[in-house]
Amino acid sequence: MAFQISNIRNVLRLGKHVHTKWNIQSVRHLNLLEYQSKSLLEKYNVTVQKFIVADKIEDTNSLSKLNPGEYVVKAQILAGGRGLGVFDSGFKGGVHLTKDPVKAKSLVGEMLNKRLITKQTPKDGIPVNHVMVAESVDILRETYLCILMDREYNGPVIIASPAGGMDIEDVAHKTPELIKTLPVDIFEGVTDQMANDLAEFLLFKGDLKKKAAQEIKNLWEMFLKVDAVQVEINPFVETPQGQVVSVDAKIGFDDNAKFRQQEIFDMEDTTECDPREVEANKYNLNYIGMDGNIGCLVNGAGLAMATMDIIQLYGASPANFLDVGGTVQEQQVLQAFQILTSDKNVKAILVNVFGGIVNCATIASGIVGACKRIELKVPLIVRLEGTNVDAAKQILKDSGLPIQSASDLDDAAKKAVASI
Repeated sequence: MAFQISNIRNVLRLGKHVHTKWNIQSVRHLNLLEYQSKSLLEKYNVTVQKFIVADKIEDTNSLSKLNPGEYVVKAQILAGGRGLGVFDSGFKGGVHLTKDPVKAKSLVGEMLNKRLITKQTPKDGIPVNHVMVAESVDILRETYLCILMDREYNGPVIIASPAGGMDIEDVAHKTPELIKTLPVDIFEGVTDQMANDLAEFLLFKGDLKKKAAQEIKNLWEMFLKVDAVQVEINPFVETPQGQVVSVDAKIGFDDNAKFRQQEIFDMEDTTECDPREVEANKYNLNYIGMDGNIGCLVNGAGLAMATMDIIQLYGASPANFLDVGGTVQEQQVLQAFQILTSDKNVKAILVNVFGGIVNCATIASGIVGACKRIELKVPLIVRLEGTNVDAAKQILKDSGLPIQSASDLDDAAKKAVASI
């Protein structure tokens, strides 16, 4: 099982006996499917079980590449709870074990191009476009290993525990002595001594200790080369055959490094994402869909929160969080309006922009252009303040469009709520 970065940071605090409440935020980051993460680990010489990926039933002909034995057949979606999931066809379970290659092929056929419904998916489930068939791993012992960037340590940290395969936060809370936290000098990296000490703490012995130490160094190399902010292996296992295997991985990437890691970011599967969020991301807009009736276009997260709060205060509810940022151009404003109006629940749009870096005239021109282009049919309330605001207000006035101007945020929220 894998955990989010915020949860891992909580482990660091729990290890110091400081209990804090999680601050959960809805933020879209790059997520890789399981087989994609395993492919990336393989590229950096991290040991994983052999596997094939089937996008169509004919791909199962390559099962002969795997060693005879037990196969693990897994539907590839990002949501958890696959093993207990149910397909829209009625077939049960997104994870199956079998020793029969014919049965393995049949299981792939039951999963491909069906929708898998789990406790973490929408009610109608998520389409399964890929199925991974992997060699089953005989697990003698499970441990835990994670490398992540942490602000408190001002750099990378390795968290290790000989108690793997379970909720690492529970381990940190109940038995903190089983958690080792090791800051890493970003310039020096993971030395042989550090890798050996970690392998010893994880209770690997003899030749296995050497293998585990090398696996740790390989994971560190990958962490650096792919601009990761988190590489979590749970479980990091010892097998009866004398191997050290990374069975499951959660990899988080630095979104700011996308220009360096384009090949990795191009691997993203957006099947499970809100299409509006995917579209917004193409234009560097920050969008999160909600279930309200007033669409919000703002600049700055703080202003967005205040706007949503005051809409709620006056008896309506926000339909989204849409932050156009500080370098927005007219074309982005058009895209923002197209995304807002694609939501049939939106009965009015409230624009609330405070121009610091943003030029209000740019926003105003974008609004006028968008309204004419998409033939806006819902009430539009605009509150602008800051850089070049007088010119912006004149642009809105000269447009001849039925745009309601507001003197301040309170006035804007009242007018937006009244309009619906």
